[in-house]
Amino acid sequence: MHDPEVGDRIDQYQLTELLARGGMASIFKAIDSDSGAAVVLKIPYLQYESDVVFFERFRREEEIGQRLDHPGIVKVLKPREKSRMYFAMEYVPGQPLRALLRSPQPFPASQALDIAQQICEALAHMHAQGVVHRDLKPDNLLVTPEGRVMISDFGIAFSKGARRLTWAGLSHSLGTPDYAAPEQIRGKRGDARTDVYALGTLLYEMLTGHLPWDAPNTQALLRAKTNDEPTQPSVHCHGLDPSLEAILLKAIAREPRDRFAGGAELLTALHRPSAAPVYPPVPSRSPAPRRVVSIVIAVGIIAGLASLIRLSQRAVATRSPPPGQILRSTTGSAEPARAR
Repeated sequence: MHDPEVGDRIDQYQLTELLARGGMASIFKAIDSDSGAAVVLKIPYLQYESDVVFFERFRREEEIGQRLDHPGIVKVLKPREKSRMYFAMEYVPGQPLRALLRSPQPFPASQALDIAQQICEALAHMHAQGVVHRDLKPDNLLVTPEGRVMISDFGIAFSKGARRLTWAGLSHSLGTPDYAAPEQIRGKRGDARTDVYALGTLLYEMLTGHLPWDAPNTQALLRAKTNDEPTQPSVHCHGLDPSLEAILLKAIAREPRDRFAGGAELLTALHRPSAAPVYPPVPSRSPAPRRVVSIVIAVGIIAGLASLIRLSQRAVATRSPPPGQILRSTTGSAEPARAR
């Protein structure tokens, strides 16, 4: 057995085009000889097929994809038989949302809201099935020529009740840093509110052309997400509806308890932003940010130095002048002190 190539046949599928090569698997376009339909095959490299944890993750991704049935989610198919590790998906013509985000201009609000609402509908179905995606990002969202948006790639998704898997010592729950929620950065598994955070970040990016945090590198970004507040969307997008801005800030709140509970709740708010009962997030109970602590300490030090200076000045003023000291008259002239 070898890693597959264009022209190979795997069970009922004829490989016709290499679409992508990832770190652990290749993605091929293929023809289903039973139906004649175009499909997509995700085939792991041979070196990973013997890894027990990788096999379980791959099997879980296939099982989740087959269980979910929604027009906004790429469908995972059931082959007639399988002679090796792979899974088949419906072929969706179009391009990743990432390609549309390369435009230097932000999306019109109507387009951004339409895309976000479509994703919310798919998330609502997913969350109702107990599934959390955990890696929602522009690269995993396909946009068809008709403007339909579909979620793909459930590589680190989990289903309620499934056991936690680790591979090479990692939990693989972080997702992509730009869209990862603070709880993922802290190593937690996350829940439906983790997907809300990712979608809120994505909607922020579509509306403003920026991400909520401006950081020079990944480590700085992860620190900012867990310690700092995001930049107000209206800073980048003047004239943004205040109700929509409040929805965005609630969706990307640092603490999960301050966000929308899931896709369905966020969808309700996005349908009528001005009518949504959205309030500022509850202040975090976490310790004050280090910048605030530093400022308080600096102010205390300055106040202490000022007190010491005042005490020193008082001591000098009350001290008797020694013999020979120069005394200044009220006119500003100076003369030697006379000895008595």
